[in-house]
Amino acid sequence: MGGGSDSGKVLDIKTADIKSTAPIFHTQGKNLSTALTTLVTTLDGLGSPWGDDEQGKAFGDAYRPQQKAIEKAAGTLVLGLVSIHEAMADMSDGHVDNEDLIAGMFTKMRSKDGEGHDEGAK
Repeated sequence: MGGGSDSGKVLDIKTADIKSTAPIFHTQGKNLSTALTTLVTTLDGLGSPWGDDEQGKAFGDAYRPQQKAIEKAAGTLVLGLVSIHEAMADMSDGHVDNEDLIAGMFTKMRSKDGEGHDEGAK
């Protein structure tokens, strides 16, 4: 994020970058969810498609006990991708609000007598 130049800033967050990137996580979460559903329903529908030869039995013996854990882990990844999308959108909104708040703290106001007054020092 940012232009790649060293501006001396410690944190250079561009809300447009966050807002444009956030939906990618949602899209990829949906894609992973679709792939997981296809995998589970296809394998469940086929039974043991890896066969009864030596390699098929070895795969089935290793896969079956781990099948639910694999499916659960992939489901967790789906939820993670979707939550990253939501968090990035919230972070973008919060960053804008925070910048406005900080700017307000350092805004100089003119008093009635014309002297500058730092409103944030109240």
